[in-house]
Amino acid sequence: MIPKNNSSKMFLEIVKQLRDLINEENVAVGGKLPSERELAERLQVGRSTVREALRSLELLGLIETRRGEGTFLSDFRKHQLVELLSTFILQQSKSKEDVHKTRETLEKEAVRTICVSDSLSKHSIWDSFLIRLNNEEVLREDIIREIIIISDNRLTLKIWFLLKQFAGEPYKNQMSLKEKDIWIQLLNSLKNGDEVSTINLYIQWLAIIPTDQISL
Repeated sequence: MIPKNNSSKMFLEIVKQLRDLINEENVAVGGKLPSERELAERLQVGRSTVREALRSLELLGLIETRRGEGTFLSDFRKHQLVELLSTFILQQSKSKEDVHKTRETLEKEAVRTICVSDSLSKHSIWDSFLIRLNNEEVLREDIIREIIIISDNRLTLKIWFLLKQFAGEPYKNQMSLKEKDIWIQLLNSLKNGDEVSTINLYIQWLAIIPTDQISL
């Protein structure tokens, strides 16, 4: 039973137990959560306490209440936590710089993971991107996102999506011809498992992205 001597601790405990419930019951995005009454019974707290916790989660966009239908789990990439933290925390230039550096660190590690794995470095998607780079327009985010996905670390992917939003969607535009040339070299190095060359080309690519497109 949740201790009742501290309302803030109670709220956090309810949120924790809701998270555990979602994990244990494998509630997917769009999946329905138990009713207020059921949650109150399972968590052994009052319905008003559960209602307040759910209301707070809904304000952050983590859950969605549909009149007459119930409460559903939302897509974490759409919640408002990014905007809230940006407003109250990410106002210092050092904080903004840290966001960029952290995002870049995750991307470098994903590149390293792929380079040292024969199965990942030989994935057919790299040949598909090489064809696209030679024949059509390519969004920066398309390649970076696939690199994060192929590296096969779900936590990294979730953190990367949030950092990308914090960073003002730095990869939303199409690559220039110079960027394409670098990426053609980079993907060939990646396919060969050349970690040093691939990382160096990634750094070289970051250096030529217009600064007005990677600012917060």
